[in-house]
Amino acid sequence: MPQTHFPIEALRAQFPALALKDDGRPRIYFDNPAGTQVPQTVIDRTIEAMTAKNANLGGYFSTTVAADELVNEAHQAMADFYHARSPREIVFGQNMTTLTLHMSRCLAKQLSPGDEIVLSRMDHDANVAPWLLLAEDKGLTVRWMDFDSDTYEFTEDALTRVLSPRTRLVAMGFASNCTGTINDVKRFAAQAHDAGALFYVDAVQLAPHCGIDVQDLGCDFLVASAYKFFGPHQGILWGREELLNETFSYKVRPAGDDLPNKFETGTLSHEGMAGTLGAIEYLARHGDEPGASGTTYEHMSARGAAVHRAFDVFTQWEHHLCNRLIAGLSPVKGLKIRGITSANAAHRRVPTVSFTLEGMRPEALAKAFARKNIFVWSGHNYAVEPVTRMGLMQQGGVLRVGLAHYNSEAEVDTFIAALDEVISLRN
Repeated sequence: MPQTHFPIEALRAQFPALALKDDGRPRIYFDNPAGTQVPQTVIDRTIEAMTAKNANLGGYFSTTVAADELVNEAHQAMADFYHARSPREIVFGQNMTTLTLHMSRCLAKQLSPGDEIVLSRMDHDANVAPWLLLAEDKGLTVRWMDFDSDTYEFTEDALTRVLSPRTRLVAMGFASNCTGTINDVKRFAAQAHDAGALFYVDAVQLAPHCGIDVQDLGCDFLVASAYKFFGPHQGILWGREELLNETFSYKVRPAGDDLPNKFETGTLSHEGMAGTLGAIEYLARHGDEPGASGTTYEHMSARGAAVHRAFDVFTQWEHHLCNRLIAGLSPVKGLKIRGITSANAAHRRVPTVSFTLEGMRPEALAKAFARKNIFVWSGHNYAVEPVTRMGLMQQGGVLRVGLAHYNSEAEVDTFIAALDEVISLRN
């Protein structure tokens, strides 16, 4: 779809936060990799849950029956979102980090001293530290997939070089929250399985930008957080049903062994699940509108197909915005983009653009943009491994600009102009 036809103003009107101003100045939300804004659908679903369905599960009165229905619908919605075979494969939790810490403990029962796990130098620490802690507790050997610091991508043999007959698990991110690189998860999952290892995917940074099909990817576990794809603070893990059934779970005694309950510890955030449902409804609605992607996705549920079509449309707009941002940054003297920059390779990255600028620490840049009501992040952003790998930790990390489909061309242009002004004032 041509970028000029993208209904940006009508879309932005669905997000109340995008209309807010501070001292008369509009807010520019380029902090999206850390958390996106939410459409009215999410707010309405959350309020409804808190006012009309606020009860625990399993009773006989009207609010508990309504809460049961809500929880079941949320599980089915996420099954559609991930293209899971069943809602039994969907596990809700506080966030991706908490779910991964929990699942790492559960999987520990299958591991023995001397077993090996493979981690990625490109990952957010939520998919690194839990496994490092597990390795320390169980006497496991950790091997590392390293990326090319010139291309910001993994080579085809990056994983096979570190696999061995003792590899039991490979954990890697689908997209980097630092470099923006989208990794070839499907290929790496096949390589891990050929070695007899499980494959665990952090999809937090991909979920706001692209449709996810776990059946096509061939991974074993995949987890994301709804607050990164226009929903509330909520995490959602998918796992293969047969694996979830055979995996030990840490739980209280009254909890059953049925799925997904055996992994959903305690009382869940029903309002968070309602908001997650609202986020998926928002996406699906845009996949059903005229002008949406012509792809049918006939192998998916109607809602899952609509979500994927919405992402097809949003992705084209995001590629346009990202290329516009990179084109504006590239001529700046002393500025180095830490990620893929070719417009022809936009499909291999999400619109998260990190950079460094000679003579200015990222924190100082972030403060200067904040004074202009432009919201960006600086530092390592929990991407400890890639920032260390690029030798930037002592320099204060990176300045990170994260776009979403609700951002506009005018906002990108405002950012570039603001950067020029910051640099001129420095000089």
